[in-house]
Amino acid sequence: MDFVAQTITVNGAKVALKRGGAGEPLLFLHGADGLPEWPEILDDLAKSYDVIVPDLPGFGLSEAPPFVDDISDVAYLLMDMLEQMDLRGVRVVGHSLGAWAGLEMAVRSCERIRSLALIAPAGIHVKGSPKADIYMIDPDEQARIAYADPELGAQAAARAMVSKHQSQAILNRIASARLGWNPRLYNPRLERWLHRVHKPVMILWGDTDRIIPPVYADAFAGFMPAAKLVKIAHAGHLPHVEQRAQVGALLQDFLKG
Repeated sequence: MDFVAQTITVNGAKVALKRGGAGEPLLFLHGADGLPEWPEILDDLAKSYDVIVPDLPGFGLSEAPPFVDDISDVAYLLMDMLEQMDLRGVRVVGHSLGAWAGLEMAVRSCERIRSLALIAPAGIHVKGSPKADIYMIDPDEQARIAYADPELGAQAAARAMVSKHQSQAILNRIASARLGWNPRLYNPRLERWLHRVHKPVMILWGDTDRIIPPVYADAFAGFMPAAKLVKIAHAGHLPHVEQRAQVGALLQDFLKG
């Protein structure tokens, strides 16, 4: 599937995005690493939907505007983007940091959101269950532990050390730290407002996630009891990559519902 790259200005900030496919709008929000590698599941989704994939502020080719200090600012910027593009009934699919941003949007307003599919979202803290400190471990080690399959992890670690990827990876890491450094990858106030997410929600989690442990899946489900929770066997923090066929089928069924 061919995606068209473009840059738009939202509230004075340049936002780079890729867009492809046709149908009702689907907003994909990437994780803490940005999109150094294009997940093929987006090509699958673009067969049925108008898939819109922005670089979050400071990631990729999007600028880091001075008014974006935390994830709530990202949420407002994305909400402004949907309004400016006149998009309604948007299916939001987010991974990790991006799923967190999607939730921060939804607790503020679901007016333009039809549903949320959350893949291993950040955003809350479970006492006694620390996340991996992605800002302190080496990028190659982070890439390695993102997968359940050791061979896939080793391949990802090798790719992370290739020089052509490193300059952008550093910028993405800075952008991620800007949003998730303190406290680490969560908003202490988010859980108290998750009841405001009154649209259909599906939570997908790799059963051997070593970045954000699967106990967080149950915690999110506790705050959003109407959410559909599915744990993906033999998958780490990137189930949509590691178990693409299964996750793709689950997403298609959920998004059509």
